Amino acid sequence: MNIHSEWLKKGFVDETIPAGVDLIGAIKKLKKEKNALLMAHYYQKNEIQDIADFVGDSLALAWEASKTNADIILLSGVLFMGETAKILSPDKKVLIPDFNAGCSLADSCPADAFEKFIKQHPGHTVVTYVNTTADVKALSDIVVTSTNAVKIINSIPKNEKIIFGPDRNLGNYLQSISGRDMVIWDGACHVHEKFSVEKIVDLKKAYPEAEIIAHPECKKPVLTIADFIGSTASLLKYTQTANCNQFIVATESGILHQMQLASKGKTFIPAPPSDSTCGCNDCEFMRLNTLEKIYLTLKHEYPEVIVDENIRVKAIKPIERMFELSGDLLKK
Repeated sequence: MNIHSEWLKKGFVDETIPAGVDLIGAIKKLKKEKNALLMAHYYQKNEIQDIADFVGDSLALAWEASKTNADIILLSGVLFMGETAKILSPDKKVLIPDFNAGCSLADSCPADAFEKFIKQHPGHTVVTYVNTTADVKALSDIVVTSTNAVKIINSIPKNEKIIFGPDRNLGNYLQSISGRDMVIWDGACHVHEKFSVEKIVDLKKAYPEAEIIAHPECKKPVLTIADFIGSTASLLKYTQTANCNQFIVATESGILHQMQLASKGKTFIPAPPSDSTCGCNDCEFMRLNTLEKIYLTLKHEYPEVIVDENIRVKAIKPIERMFELSGDLLKK
């Protein structure tokens, strides 16, 4: 079996890096040589965020990548994010450090099962969260983000029936805000599902001046006690402008790094999960990416994200529809 077959089996480049290699320097050198950009999600490890050319949430990463003249986009996140980047940048080579970096939310909505679900509810407008595979996007009428979802749901004519997937917590939140009657797919993000209301309340007692801020993928009890609800980018922006110096943050703990960089005088406390004694709620898929894997991925230009062109053409339409309905928020 050749080495590429071994890599394919593992899902990442498995190669010993000589001791003493300056990984950060080597990554920067390879980026320059190959006209490559490193895009990192907010939930990546601090050291990866610090060397990235752009840090953002999933759609912002894909959109920023599409605007560049780079030949290679190395997206340090999870697989569906690499697919989204490829959908918007078909002429660029899109790499991710580890194909094992999946997403529990995207995985909770297999395309074949979702297609059957759609057929069981004919006559509905199919709205899907960006945290889905390319195949599921291809089945959709509109893609939304947690930033623009309320605006887009409210823009759909009242007489239209709506299917929303895959996140039941975000779907229920949108339903409560908009008053729309939606058929909601039963999926969830394992990170946002695990936050403990009881532990958050205990934290609030320890930090009585702190505001509780939460991502809408959290369960309803967490959202009920939150002072502010928003997407990852919205949470970051809120902490910079709010007249408060302490925040209990109910989303993946990677975002705390950017919050601390943007507001050095403020305190950020990660909301704890219910099934752990540690204070952080981390996504193990996001944490599969490392500086070592980023270096080897750039060196060998592998693993590469490939999206079937027929799927890509179908999947880009609901994204373009989102831009139309949301007022092209990312394009401003």
